[in-house]
Amino acid sequence: MKHIFEHKTFIAGAFLAGSLLLSSCTGQFEKWNINPNEVTPDQMEYDNLNTGAYFTQMQRGVFIVGRGADGVGLGGEYQVTEMLTGDIFASFIANINTYSYTTYHNDHYALYRDWYNAPWADAYTNVMQPWNSIVEKTEEGSPARAMATIVKVLGMSRITDMYGPIPYSKFGTAIQVAYDSQKDVYYQFFDELDDAIEVLTDYNTSNGNNYMEDYDYIYSGNVSKWIKFANTLRLRLAMRISYVDQSKAETEASAAINHSGGLISTTDDAAILHQNTAFTFINPIWEVSESFQDMRMSATMDCYLNGYNDPRISAYFRTATYDGAYHGVRNGMTDISKDSYIVTASGMNFEEDDDMQWMDAAEAYFLLAEAKLRLGLGSESVQSYYEQGVRASFSAEGVSGADAYLADDTSLPLNTYTDPTTSRSTNVVNYVSQLPVAWNDNASTAEKMERIMIQKWIALYPDGQEAWSEMRRTGYPGFVRINSYNYQTEVASNELISRLKFPTTEYSDNSANTQAAVSLLGGNGDTAGTRLWWDVNR
Repeated sequence: MKHIFEHKTFIAGAFLAGSLLLSSCTGQFEKWNINPNEVTPDQMEYDNLNTGAYFTQMQRGVFIVGRGADGVGLGGEYQVTEMLTGDIFASFIANINTYSYTTYHNDHYALYRDWYNAPWADAYTNVMQPWNSIVEKTEEGSPARAMATIVKVLGMSRITDMYGPIPYSKFGTAIQVAYDSQKDVYYQFFDELDDAIEVLTDYNTSNGNNYMEDYDYIYSGNVSKWIKFANTLRLRLAMRISYVDQSKAETEASAAINHSGGLISTTDDAAILHQNTAFTFINPIWEVSESFQDMRMSATMDCYLNGYNDPRISAYFRTATYDGAYHGVRNGMTDISKDSYIVTASGMNFEEDDDMQWMDAAEAYFLLAEAKLRLGLGSESVQSYYEQGVRASFSAEGVSGADAYLADDTSLPLNTYTDPTTSRSTNVVNYVSQLPVAWNDNASTAEKMERIMIQKWIALYPDGQEAWSEMRRTGYPGFVRINSYNYQTEVASNELISRLKFPTTEYSDNSANTQAAVSLLGGNGDTAGTRLWWDVNR
């Protein structure tokens, strides 16, 4: 963690300019526009790599991966953009490190400035800026632009779901850029995905060849799979707004479900950032959990996976060195003994050369289950989609026993959490969902929804950002509350944190627009407790 903030100081509101036409306005433009570890503009022109190099930059920027100039992995950057935001807020993992520069931080819901600045800065640098460069180098209707736009929507949907309003539609038009409301951002997402899907569908119908294969580390240029991914992303975003804007959600979900290209439906369809001979990185989850030893299984994961006797526990986490069992740590602890929890709690089960998953078939089936339950969309029953989601998750993790797991109508999440270091027990029966896995078709709609979301939450691991969004949107599943709410002033006791605050760099360098954006939050101010536009149901 000691060096992860060094490059942040130059990134401020000005970088939102995002336009080559404005490059003379700042000496930092080239740093934002091209990763210093990638080819130079001259090399790109000479080798005809213009579009491809920007596309690979976008792919490695959604979830930060790669190597620094010293060859070291980017685990520290991933840690602050993913693990110390969505991953801990979703209660997938807990922080066991202490920091010399701050006592209370994100794991206590007391947001630390440099940490909540980081996801914003990285997204505009590594997703929006190279996308803008691709737009300038391609024609409208280009498959390259379509594929890049899908990646942009994925990356920026994660950012708006962290902060709320963001600069989006006007990106690249000025040095200081106005924000769009989250509703407007989502509507633009849908328009962009619709256009991208149409372009790729036309290309696939008339051509069918792989496209940009050498620069596509997700699907190796397989356009059919990009269409499935885009449709599934569209369905994800449609369901996200389904409580606040049901009519629009139905329109977009129906378009995704009924599109001829289909959804992600098998493990082979999953969107995964693959390593190969031309593209390698140190898996940042391995780096933070095993090299830094900063993160461990959360108490919430402990309760669900151990209570359900879930076979995926061995795929998700490592056994504790102390006793060979699986143990979690409660979020929001202070004066924590890192050395103790390193051996008593479970690390994340990733290897140094593992790929990075973006979206898989299990999520698609759980989205379909909810769409069928609440909107009446889809051709199969809710139970069928639900059970296919669980089976797809088991398959992706390479574990057996899905049939027995789905038939279990007695096992429940643990109602008592026991700290593996202090042996102190806490009754969490009022916090953690108490439903068995087996489907009950006679249950209420609310219970069916909760059962779907419990299994969806488990299956989304390790993508805590998506899980946190779904927990805020639906109120499910229940989670072990952070150890104490005494260290912050913005999130009510027993509530889930709602958002990240706007970056301090935005207040200093894009002040008027940022102040105006606060009003787009609905009058509740730029706080961690202010709910986003779509967060109306919990």
